[in-house]
Amino acid sequence: MAKQKIALLTGGGDAPGLNAVIYAITRSCLNTLDCELIGYKFGYRGLYLNDYIPLTRETTTGILHKGGTMLYASNKDNLFDYLVEENGVMVKRDLSHVAINNMKKEGVDVLVVLGGDGTLTSARDFARKGVKVIGVPKTIDNDLASTDQTFGFDSAVNIVTENLGRLHTTTESHYRVMVVEVMGRSAGWIALHSGIAGSADVILIPEIPYSLDKVVDKIKERDERGKYFTIIVVTEGATEKGGDAVVGKVVSDSPDPIRFGGIAAKIAHDLEGKVEHEIRSCALGHIQRGGDTSAFDRILSVRYGVHAAQLIKEEKWGNMVCMRGSQMSYDSLENVIGSKSKLVDPAGELVQAAKLLGISFGD
Repeated sequence: MAKQKIALLTGGGDAPGLNAVIYAITRSCLNTLDCELIGYKFGYRGLYLNDYIPLTRETTTGILHKGGTMLYASNKDNLFDYLVEENGVMVKRDLSHVAINNMKKEGVDVLVVLGGDGTLTSARDFARKGVKVIGVPKTIDNDLASTDQTFGFDSAVNIVTENLGRLHTTTESHYRVMVVEVMGRSAGWIALHSGIAGSADVILIPEIPYSLDKVVDKIKERDERGKYFTIIVVTEGATEKGGDAVVGKVVSDSPDPIRFGGIAAKIAHDLEGKVEHEIRSCALGHIQRGGDTSAFDRILSVRYGVHAAQLIKEEKWGNMVCMRGSQMSYDSLENVIGSKSKLVDPAGELVQAAKLLGISFGD
């Protein structure tokens, strides 16, 4: 009987922990199955171009702690709606059959997809076409309703918290107001957790539209107590009451073209003249994705990877690994895709705890 051939790919934005998942899947499969593994480079683009590398004990040595992904990633390559040139004109076509033929040519039996909503939507669509697919959820935003925590979130929170500490000292030294923009899109988890851990004075999240007047009130309240500086943490997708999220740019060839960005600069501009402080803004951007993976995320990623290998062993195709409470489990990709995002509950325990500390949410 021929060895089982298992292929991995990582799609969407990178996240700390991807390498640890790759490491865990590779080692677990090699230790429990008669198989070989390959990794397609740059997500679905590699599947389309049949561009891959072998995944062995040797090629995956030393990657567990590293951020990023050794397989590289792309967030623009939806093979069911792929941009190609025809007669000098760029058009979108369903080229999923090319990927399926490439897998057949290489003898790939199983495709393991590590990614977020867009990447896993294509994974579901490949499963519908008969491909044996296992999904692993990935997002630093921690907004997937199907799993209690995603790997990469803890690392991002740690990075933001560390940077808030650095900004804290320079802000206090100059009696400034510092507005710090963090990732999360329409979910405020990163801002909420890092804001509390990093001693922020104001946390603005998409789930609680803010009033600029309330932010001004908080700054003035601190001034009256002799605290002549303020740290404001804001999620990139946060909105003022009655307003819209600030769009940084539109990437037309991406399946998810809207890129939020610029809310911190907007708030800093809006505060000018309303408080007697110099006001600065800082967008942490992709620094939140970079560097080594936190110890917590390394362990969590290993658990995701080992459970993915277990689903392969049990031939539970069309499912995604998830975390339920303290246990690893799985759910059907059909159930996962299209489910509502997991957002911060404005009346939840953590928001209320923050308010009891005196943190303002601008509401």
